[in-house]
This record gives sequence, C-alpha cells and structure tokens, in this order.
Amino acid sequence: MLHVLAVDDEEPALAELAYLLRRDPHVAEVRTANDGTEALLDIDRTLSAGRPLDAVFLDIGMPDLDGVSIARLISRFAEPPRVVFVTAHEDYAVDAFSLHAADYVLKPVDPQRLAEAVRRVADEKVSEPGESGEQGEQGDGTGRQEAAQAAAPPADEVICVELGGVTRFLRRSEVLYAEAQGDYARLHSSSGTHLVRTSLTALEEGWRDAGFIRIHRGFLVAVDAVSEIRIEAGKTCVRVGDQVLPVSRRHVRQVRDALVRQALARRPEAKATGPPTPATGTPTPTTGPPAHGGRLPGTVRPLIQRPFHDRDGVA
Repeated sequence: MLHVLAVDDEEPALAELAYLLRRDPHVAEVRTANDGTEALLDIDRTLSAGRPLDAVFLDIGMPDLDGVSIARLISRFAEPPRVVFVTAHEDYAVDAFSLHAADYVLKPVDPQRLAEAVRRVADEKVSEPGESGEQGEQGDGTGRQEAAQAAAPPADEVICVELGGVTRFLRRSEVLYAEAQGDYARLHSSSGTHLVRTSLTALEEGWRDAGFIRIHRGFLVAVDAVSEIRIEAGKTCVRVGDQVLPVSRRHVRQVRDALVRQALARRPEAKATGPPTPATGTPTPTTGPPAHGGRLPGTVRPLIQRPFHDRDGVA
C-alpha cells in the first residue's frame, strides 16, 4: 500500500487528483499540497519523522517553484520518493528522463492512465530489495505474483498466413503495423505484407497489451516500431519503417501518451546522458518551450521531431 503526496496549485485539479488516488486500491494515504514550498515542507517533515512517503504526484506548471525544480530537489534526499508528473505540459518529457520519473501523466487526467502510473510505482516498490520483508513474501500470497505477472510481457503470438499456396508462420513481434482492408487486415512486416481474415478492431483488442495502438481508423501500429512523430500543416503523422502513416485527430493524444510511456520505459538507455542538472536559485520557467527544444536524449531523440503546442490545432 502506497503513501503519496499530490501537488497542484489549482484547487479543482488537486481535488480531482486526490479523489482518484484515494479510490485506488493500491493507495493507503493521500496528502495534498497547493504549491512547491508547501510540498517540500511536507516531504521534509514526513521523512524526518520516519513516516512513509512512496510517491509524489506532481504538477509542473506552478508559480515560484515549478514541478521540475521540486523533482530535482527531491532527488537529493537520501531516500527520495518516486515522482510521477501529472501535467498539461507534454514538452517536459525530457526532464522526466533526466530525473528518472516513475511516469508522466498528461492532463486532463484519465483515471485508467493514472491507475497505471500508481501500479508502476507499486510494482517498483515491491521489487526494491528489503522492501517486502516477511509480510510481503507471504501476506495474502499474491503481491509478488501479481507484480511479476504485470511485468511479464505477453507471449509472442504466431499468425498463420498463406501466400501462393505456402503457409508461413508470422510472429506478432515481426509486425510493424496493420492496415484495415474491409473485413480483413493486412499485416506489414519487414519481410512483406500478408492479408489475414480478421478485422482491425479485433486485432486492436487482442494486441493492445502487446504494445499496439490504434492511430487511425485504418491503421494499427506497434509503438516500438514508431521512429518519429511530426506535425505538418496541422496534420499529425508517424513514421513506421519506411512508411509515413496518418494519425487522426481523435487519436493524437493517445499516441503522444503511448510514445512518452515508451520513452520512459527506456530510462536505462537514457541514463547514459549523465546525472540530473543540479538545481539553481532560479526555478525552471513554467511557460514557454523548454531549452532542449523538445528533443529527447539518447536513443529516443528522433521520437518527437518538435514540441506539440495547442497552436498546431491539436486537441
């Protein structure tokens, strides 16, 4: 069970965040803070008193002391709580990398997405050495098992495809994207294309947990296969292999969120970029684009060609 602190300078947003966290079965206690100074005082008092604090769910765009600066200060604690950014500013994903944030949830907060972030923190807590103890090892006998099952990737499905009288066994992990063709779907892999007798909707339902995401009524893509996402003339598209595929407006937010989660999952690669920049007397600005220009570090740098902004016409 998690003890968490929710921080947001907007009272309605803070109340909603606290409400959703209190409903989560993984959360035992939720405290709140209305600004960065109050949050740091609460964290210091809690840890100094030896009381548990597992995670801070932190807004970024706050006056005086913004969320990124707070996270940098938190990282200096001997045993810092995990940080989950809950923000409307998707341009700060690179800062989440450098600070090794547990997750990055975009506003308006989707309850299922927030629950996923809570589970991520809970799983990390279970996996920490010495954290479980005898009670964690036994307890109700399901804690470690559930965490292991959640972390385990789904089995690689094998699809039978026919071409010229020859049956070939195509693994799902070989599929880059699927394209709707009436009641059928065409699977595109590096070795060719294959028509299968199933709908794109059925594939979406069956392959969601395997890292596939719907980007358009006509396309389902493997998130790992996306090399870049860009906006041109108000239209969003992604590059998968040597193909550029359109992203419909209704799917833009979902695609952005999936790519941020994918990038956060690559944090071990991102750590090669060096330690977090020490906090200075001047907080990170809360408005305007970040100094990094929206580029992500290490192997995920090409993922986002430039920051997303409301002026691009993206909801």
